[in-house]
Amino acid sequence: MLDAFFKPNAVAVVGASRDPDKLGYSVLANIVESRFTGGVYPINPKADKILGFRCYPDLQSLPETPDLAVIVIPYQHVPVAVEEIGQAGIKAVVVISAGFREVGLEGLERELEVLQIAKSYGMRLIGPNCLGVIDTHTPINATFAAGTPHSGSIAFMSQSGALGTAILDMSLAGKRLGLSKFVSLGNKVDVAEADLLRYLANDETTKVILAYSEGLPDGQEFMEVAREVTRKKPVIVVKSGTTQSGQKAVSSHTGSLAGAEQAYKAAFYQSGVLRAETMQDLFDYALAFAYQPLLHGTRIAIVTNAGGPGILATDALEKRGLELARLENETKQTLEAFLPGAASAANPVDVLGDAKNDRYQYALEKVATDPNVDGILVILTPQAMTEIEMTAHAVGQLSQKFDKPILASFMGEHRIEPAVDILAEYGVPNYDFPERAAAAFAAMRDYREARDFPARTVSRFESDTEKIKSLFLKVRNEGRVSLGDAESRGILEAYNIRIPQSVLAPNAAAAVEAAGQIGYPVVLKIASPDILHKTDIGGVKVGLNSASDVRDAFELITYRAQRYVPDARIWGCLVQEMVPKGIELLVGMSRDPQFGPLVTFGLGGIYVEALKDVTFRVAPFGRRDAEDMLTEIRGRSLLEGVRGEPPIDKAAVVETLLQMSQLVTDFPEIVEMDINPLVAYEAGQGVLALDMRLVLKS
Repeated sequence: MLDAFFKPNAVAVVGASRDPDKLGYSVLANIVESRFTGGVYPINPKADKILGFRCYPDLQSLPETPDLAVIVIPYQHVPVAVEEIGQAGIKAVVVISAGFREVGLEGLERELEVLQIAKSYGMRLIGPNCLGVIDTHTPINATFAAGTPHSGSIAFMSQSGALGTAILDMSLAGKRLGLSKFVSLGNKVDVAEADLLRYLANDETTKVILAYSEGLPDGQEFMEVAREVTRKKPVIVVKSGTTQSGQKAVSSHTGSLAGAEQAYKAAFYQSGVLRAETMQDLFDYALAFAYQPLLHGTRIAIVTNAGGPGILATDALEKRGLELARLENETKQTLEAFLPGAASAANPVDVLGDAKNDRYQYALEKVATDPNVDGILVILTPQAMTEIEMTAHAVGQLSQKFDKPILASFMGEHRIEPAVDILAEYGVPNYDFPERAAAAFAAMRDYREARDFPARTVSRFESDTEKIKSLFLKVRNEGRVSLGDAESRGILEAYNIRIPQSVLAPNAAAAVEAAGQIGYPVVLKIASPDILHKTDIGGVKVGLNSASDVRDAFELITYRAQRYVPDARIWGCLVQEMVPKGIELLVGMSRDPQFGPLVTFGLGGIYVEALKDVTFRVAPFGRRDAEDMLTEIRGRSLLEGVRGEPPIDKAAVVETLLQMSQLVTDFPEIVEMDINPLVAYEAGQGVLALDMRLVLKS
């Protein structure tokens, strides 16, 4: 269906204008100047011809039915125009006109009206409030940007039209950035990132897909589509708006730790999408993927005529988890026999500042044939004897002989500019500084690992969902949305998550009796649906060894609760067995508005918010993701065992994470929850959930 946007038989411009200062003129001029070979039909009842093309008063007057219509008229008339386009049987419409949700509620209502009309006719719609679309291979340029970009294999979609014009201008400036398709998404009322990913996955002219996004309202759909697409070709996204100027009020540790940035990071990682932190990174990575073969390992060789940049490159590669290739002895011996005595035949291979083209060419040839080398970074600084352009030709010719990525860092500006153009002709990306090339290599490594990641299979556990439904119904009937530890224990039991033995005691006498049944020592916790952070008010007492201890603790805890939270409903105290010491962990969840349940794992206890040593996954997720979460926190060494301590029962922790994933997927009404602490014991001894809190959707 999206072919109608990129390969239309004909295009109608609704609102074509004779005035060069109007968007209706610019769009029509771009379509003509892009050498589109299909029918071009300006719709303007007040003109006979524009740019030599006959004008038509309306769509019904056209000699054929175009696949595509582009609307560039004032927003008040857009709904009627979309209706007429639908009646004409046109398959796709681009609404460039602004004046919709971006201007307020009235605009949003108008936008939804336009969407409803388009849906009623089975049309697809891009926009409104967008720049338009381009396909350089058709070719067609249905935008109001200045000029048509160079043709290439990079597809770019952008939620920002202004940013799109800057990218198009970059492509016009030289052949180093060749685009296959460009789409300005605008307000994304219909066609969004997931739709375009599906389409571009099978587009033969596109090798790499780029996106600038300000938000992904259909986050789960995006992840599902991206998982499939990234198996075929790289998807690289730069995401803006992930910082938070203010944190909304939350009641759980997880809620205060999670945020937009963590959600996007987890979602992109799980779906194989590469995250670019800056626009520069976005295109640095894209050039490597578009023009070079995929990196199949992590071993990089450096060939340089300057020692300093070689060291910088070495540092940059190692910081990004890549390694210097260990050259075969035969390779080093051959290089030593050819290079000057002061040169270095080890990696980095330093051919010295007086190296001419022949020395570079010989060194590169030998390094490229070494079986221990997965990729090559060529560094050149313009010194007095450097044959810059000839060396660029040598690098380019070598890149076409080997199935290994070769990236260049010809450093400088004035003297190296012609060489950069030569490298581009061969498809060798050049980076101003070696650190940028190292980042591109790391992106290639990350994509290969993501592509080869085993398919995610989600485990299912037996659970008593009816018990949980009944509990939630009871809570809502009482006018509450928060559940404390005393109630939440039933949820853990329903999902077979181990909890300590405990009894809810409404008074001191009942607490003493419960302690006797459980066995000393015991723990007392305040039980109240209105007090979720018990330690903050002194609502927990541990290590109680006698009836008098329990009685005194009960009176003190309930007194403190009534004093610090006078309106709280006090159910009494939870009497709980005193469990052995272990490693305290946090397993939690907060519901992201775009991606849904975001599960948290990290070190727990009272220091969780201070340490913030946590990692995230969007639920549901599989066992491999749960296992990886244990390795991603800074305190992972504690899980392995330190100073003679045994490693924890990782299998039990992984199972708890998977149970949490299932729970929050089964019950979308859960918006926040914590198990803190989840105490982990040595292998074979399992885990115990000591405390849990939960918040339902209000």
